[in-house]
Amino acid sequence: MTAERQKWILLILLSLIWGSSFILIKKSLEHFNPYEVGALRVLISGIVLMPYAISKRKLFPKRHLKWLVIAGLAGSFVPMFLFPMAETEISSSIAGIINSMMPIFVIIVGSLVWKFSTTKRQLLGVLISFTGACILALGGGESGAIKIYPILLLLLATLLYAISTTTVKSKLHEVPAILMSAYVFSFVLFLPSLIALVLSGFFRDLSLNRGTLEGLGFVAMLSVFGTGLAMMMNYKLLSISTPLFASTVTLLMPIVAIIWGILDGEQLTVQQSCGALVILAGLIFLRSKPQPVKVLK
Repeated sequence: MTAERQKWILLILLSLIWGSSFILIKKSLEHFNPYEVGALRVLISGIVLMPYAISKRKLFPKRHLKWLVIAGLAGSFVPMFLFPMAETEISSSIAGIINSMMPIFVIIVGSLVWKFSTTKRQLLGVLISFTGACILALGGGESGAIKIYPILLLLLATLLYAISTTTVKSKLHEVPAILMSAYVFSFVLFLPSLIALVLSGFFRDLSLNRGTLEGLGFVAMLSVFGTGLAMMMNYKLLSISTPLFASTVTLLMPIVAIIWGILDGEQLTVQQSCGALVILAGLIFLRSKPQPVKVLK
């Protein structure tokens, strides 16, 4: 299979998996608090990948440890807590829409930190999408209340994803995708997630009943598919494409997130819908290439 075909397949699969993560977070929050959801999501992924990580421990890239820690904390740890915290106040559909702004942060972080080239067209696309985010944030919900705080949490999470994405592409492109995921979740993040789970009160309040088992089922799906498997695919996608192309997955994720949200009874206000369309318009604008001007003779 050619790299070109492979990257498009990975893009579609990631869109479906990550687009479904927001509804799984919502369902998990019906049984656990946001900190428990975040810690369980990382911890379960680490447990699943631990046997493979141990079997390949001799290949651990010690000289890249600093970058593994940065990529892991920014892309696979802190956002896992920020999204559940935000979704206690806003719908899973809105969370998916806000996450679509990741290409904007990839451009900003890439140009400021890694000196990636940036065009005026990309900057204009960033401005358009930022305007859409403001409209979305001021759109309120069914109650009409303006929810700035959760929007800021989601924007921070999206910024951290961009930091992780550009770090992986710039400093960790030599590390195979499956090894990187295994090392990040099993060696780098396992202990912090366990500590976070203890501090969240999970073990103190744990009682095995039908609701708890159902909640663990949602978190397990979120961990295995939305975190462990998806991060492997994302690292692979980064190895055969550019950070901006890989972040394009966030253009398709909102569609999946909104479909799941509608099926679960969520509704978007008119202003929120307009804000979402403006965000997507800005992203499409910065991804498109300007057409050459034909000179008539």
